[in-house]
Amino acid sequence: MRRRLLAVLMVLMGAAALLLSVPLANSYASERTEHLLLQRRSEAVRFADLADRVRTEADRAELSAEITRYAELYGAAVAVVDTAGRTVAQAGPGLRGTGGPEADDARQRALTGRSTEQLPAVRPWGPGTVVLAEPVGRDERVSGAVLMSVPTAGARRDVTVRWSLIAAGAVAAFAAAALVAAGITRWLMRPVRDLDRAVENLTAGSLKARADSDTGPPELRSLRRHFNTMAEAVADSIARQRDFVADASHQLRNPLATLVLQLENVEPHIGPGHGRAEHSRALDEAERLEELLDGLLALARVESATAQLTDQDVSRAVRDRVAAWTPVLREAGTALVPEVADGLRARALPDAAGRILDALLDNAAKFVPPGGRVEVWAAPAPGGQVVVRVADDGPGVPEDQLPLLLRRFTRAREHQNIPGSGLGLAIADEIARISGGRLNASSGSPRGLTVELRLPSA
Repeated sequence: MRRRLLAVLMVLMGAAALLLSVPLANSYASERTEHLLLQRRSEAVRFADLADRVRTEADRAELSAEITRYAELYGAAVAVVDTAGRTVAQAGPGLRGTGGPEADDARQRALTGRSTEQLPAVRPWGPGTVVLAEPVGRDERVSGAVLMSVPTAGARRDVTVRWSLIAAGAVAAFAAAALVAAGITRWLMRPVRDLDRAVENLTAGSLKARADSDTGPPELRSLRRHFNTMAEAVADSIARQRDFVADASHQLRNPLATLVLQLENVEPHIGPGHGRAEHSRALDEAERLEELLDGLLALARVESATAQLTDQDVSRAVRDRVAAWTPVLREAGTALVPEVADGLRARALPDAAGRILDALLDNAAKFVPPGGRVEVWAAPAPGGQVVVRVADDGPGVPEDQLPLLLRRFTRAREHQNIPGSGLGLAIADEIARISGGRLNASSGSPRGLTVELRLPSA
């Protein structure tokens, strides 16, 4: 947005500088052309007066001498013609340009008693010469015309210098305006960028993110205050919810432990039969409730974690967890096959890869039947990421249930009787999200489940 705003301002200022400098440059070119016309026309009038007084050969010689000195002094060409177009006197380098349409038009006007009143505008690139004419005599007594082919080198040089000054002034004004526009753009966009960073951090789970910039227009400063107020309210609300979950989970553990202990103490006093079976189911449910409370407490701790992201060796973490889980899966009759690249490093929560891999391998141990196979694959990925993938050939998850797999307490109907709280993958997903990564689940081919962890590379 800053670049677009600056581009718009630069275009507007460039157009303004162009619209001001071009008319100014054209105005000076017209003014210098008019000055040239007035200078040379006064000489043409003097020559016309001399030509009008020509009566004898001495007068003709005086006229020729005058126009010759003028031609030598200014490098111009001068010719005096009569009404029939015959040359009466001539001086200069061949009177360049008098044979063209402009010279003919100027001569015809002069022979009708009209002086040249306008010349082509002189610009740095031309014209090289201009032609003007002055009638000899007045009204019905016009007896001829004075034609002058005037070089414009001096006028073009003046126009070039003035245009260079105008261009330099326009460039300097544009540069100054660009600096001002850049400062204004930074002043306008600094609070917007600060607010954008705060929103991004808040979205990423950093509840302490605030917009700190106190510059910019009053409207943006007011928006910053409202955002910070909203962020405070959201952070307080989420903190109260997490504290409630953590406190409730913690406070329920003591009475639950007492309940389990009492159930175990009652067991010797229950005789064989239906009562003992019911007692066993009640004890199982109590232990399941205890596991659920442990999961809720772990989830609350992850969500409220304040640990900083650190660089960590993903290759080593994956190999350590594979070594720890290999005996467990072997006892369950499942083969664990690792393929881990060396030198994988990620920036995440402390031991994020190990904790997430524990949850994924725990799920594989529960759901993959004996004789199955679990593959753990870790390698770098494009875009500056590290990928850890766990794939199995177990029963898998139906396609319509895959989006629910990472939700809390979500379990497939056919897996309701398998031990677990339904929080393992939810906790792993939360760890990945706080670490700046993500956890994706997809169906394996031809069957099974594939869960992929992506973490930002260190």
